[in-house]
Amino acid sequence: MITSLFFLAVMFLGVPIGVCLCLSGMVYILDTNAPVLFESFASQMFGGVDSYGLIAIPLFILIGEIMGSGGITRRLVDMAMAFVGSVRGGLAYVNILANMMVSSIIGSATAQVAIMSKIMVPEMEKQGYDKTFAAGVTVYGGMLGPIIPPSVMFVVYAVLAQVAVGDMLTAGILPGIVLTLLFFVVIAIMGLIYNYPRSEKRSLRERARTAITASPTLLIPIVIVGSILGGLANATEAAAVGAVAAALVGRYITREFRYSMVPAILLRSAIYSAIVLFLVAAAAVFSWLLIYGKVPQAAAEWIQTVAKDPVSFLLITNVILLVIGTVIDGIPGLIMTVPILLPIATDVYHIDPRHFGVVVVVNLVLGLMSPPVGLSFFVAAAVTGAKPGKMFVVTLPFFLICCVALVLLSLFPSLSLALLN
Repeated sequence: MITSLFFLAVMFLGVPIGVCLCLSGMVYILDTNAPVLFESFASQMFGGVDSYGLIAIPLFILIGEIMGSGGITRRLVDMAMAFVGSVRGGLAYVNILANMMVSSIIGSATAQVAIMSKIMVPEMEKQGYDKTFAAGVTVYGGMLGPIIPPSVMFVVYAVLAQVAVGDMLTAGILPGIVLTLLFFVVIAIMGLIYNYPRSEKRSLRERARTAITASPTLLIPIVIVGSILGGLANATEAAAVGAVAAALVGRYITREFRYSMVPAILLRSAIYSAIVLFLVAAAAVFSWLLIYGKVPQAAAEWIQTVAKDPVSFLLITNVILLVIGTVIDGIPGLIMTVPILLPIATDVYHIDPRHFGVVVVVNLVLGLMSPPVGLSFFVAAAVTGAKPGKMFVVTLPFFLICCVALVLLSLFPSLSLALLN
């Protein structure tokens, strides 16, 4: 109890979540009068990041930084606009479709929202869309970032759950496609109701020219995802090749990436990677102390009194994670919940850990779009000037369809496991 109160107190004071976890662990050791655990504290933290799979994280972050600097994102948006921009609500479709393509390179929801808000929202405003709606659609498009590979959250989950990183990245492909199609349905219905504008229709020659210009940028996701699905490389190796491909495309095809940018790109990548990896190290200590305190066993006993089968367990988990995700960012949410819930899911209800991982990640990402925090809305607000609360209200149908997607993922494991099987 003392440890829980201390953790909540320092978290609401604004202390970074990784520091919260480490300090709470020390308080727990003192509270249980087990100072011998201090001797293993540092080794547990080091062991948490002593994993080959985690090398993929800084590499995926590096790919996103190179892509943003090399003009690759803008060309992907142009290609999406050429093919679906002329239908009613076309730029909203373009927003989601471009986010889907960019997701296969960036892998971070907040980073993707920041990048795409700068590109899409001004263009949608010019075409007559409400700025609040444009920013809100961009936020939900950014939700695809941690789901469609590569995904930093899937890499962290794979390490926490001790499953193959490549399996987790593959498991996110179909859910990402399903979510994209559901977003299209929402846009189609809202487009009819609110009479969204159409963009100017492009000729077949213009579409072909745009596709030819942008097609080399598709080499990056093809190299990353194709090498993993084809068994040619694991996730870490694919990320390394993807980083080289991004640099070559940016330097010799788009011609916007310059070698003088490398020091700044490496610095930004290193800072963000250090933050993520410190969270993983803190998670190792947190998980170790949870097991020592038999917290998973106690949670399992309580959940079994409520959930009688795997589906009911997943639905209860969805509610719990959605509440947690509204106040805590995605990766810290993984760190706090996976050590407790995963053993229950696999040992008690015999749920495939990869399927469970997809449900958890989608749920926590949805928390980024949920009040009272809604971090992604605040990121979009900072870039566009739209009001976060109004964004949530205007795009409420997208939130509801995400909840439907979560139920579908919970009921049908094949949505996550089909490509693996």
